[in-house]
Amino acid sequence: MKALVTGAAGFIGSHLSGALLDRGANVVGIDAFSDYYRRALKERNLDENLRRERFQFIEAWIQEADLDRLLDGVTHVFHLAAQAGVRKSWGKDFKTYTVNNVDATQMLLEACVNRPLTKFVHASSSSVYGDRASIPMREDALPQPVSPYGVTKLAAEQLGHLYQMNFGVPTVAMRYFTVYGPRQRPDMAFNKFIRAAIKDEPITLYSDGEQTRDFTYVADAVAATMAAGDRGVPGTAYNIGGGSRVSMNHVVRIIEKVVGCPLKIVREDAQKGDMRDTYADTSLARRDLGFSPTVSLEEGIQEEYRWLCSSPALV
Repeated sequence: MKALVTGAAGFIGSHLSGALLDRGANVVGIDAFSDYYRRALKERNLDENLRRERFQFIEAWIQEADLDRLLDGVTHVFHLAAQAGVRKSWGKDFKTYTVNNVDATQMLLEACVNRPLTKFVHASSSSVYGDRASIPMREDALPQPVSPYGVTKLAAEQLGHLYQMNFGVPTVAMRYFTVYGPRQRPDMAFNKFIRAAIKDEPITLYSDGEQTRDFTYVADAVAATMAAGDRGVPGTAYNIGGGSRVSMNHVVRIIEKVVGCPLKIVREDAQKGDMRDTYADTSLARRDLGFSPTVSLEEGIQEEYRWLCSSPALV
């Protein structure tokens, strides 16, 4: 396998690159170090992989990269690069999301036409469902995103589908449900809550705290993504959830148990674009990919806590 991993300095992308290297693949990673969060954190994500001889890294935007050169000899594309964040996707910032989530995906797909790829696996999100899909969410539910971010992820999915139907690009979409663990982005809830606990600072909890999420440990998400590269059915979207659907209030209690102290909570109104509940029906991924999450929520939070405690700079 020779794999191209976009977003290779990011949270999931850096873990995926390492797992592919462990498997014996040659990996070309690309990342633009966008300013959504600090470059130093992304460079830290890359450190281990950069020391490995079968890893090549290129700093570039997909839209500006020499894609023909990047894709030379590549058997698998894992497209994880994207502009993240639901709450920042409104207003004038929406253009950043269309450029990085839609335009970049289209350019990469176009560059893959007539190439002998085994699989083109790209990262989607539970955000495509919105609030009207029944629980647990199935891939055949009508997607109705409630955020501009979700709209761009759904658009990228649709681009993958049309390039599969019209040009035979073997695309597979991974609908990740709230991935967490070591290297998690600093804007995400678990990272923010644990750092606040370590520093004895308050956390902000939106709405009544009874909104639920299906939390997925990063190693489980990576295993599913690699399985999609092997066995994913082209033209298919797969739910990837950890089977840990709990309320945010319950998450707070777990974090308090892990860190050994109570959290100071400031409550605010629900934010525009935040879904009320998510919960994945993963039967399709179980059937096609052999996907079965292995890490419990408390175990995963303990791992993220240990990672954050490993360096004062992270906190």
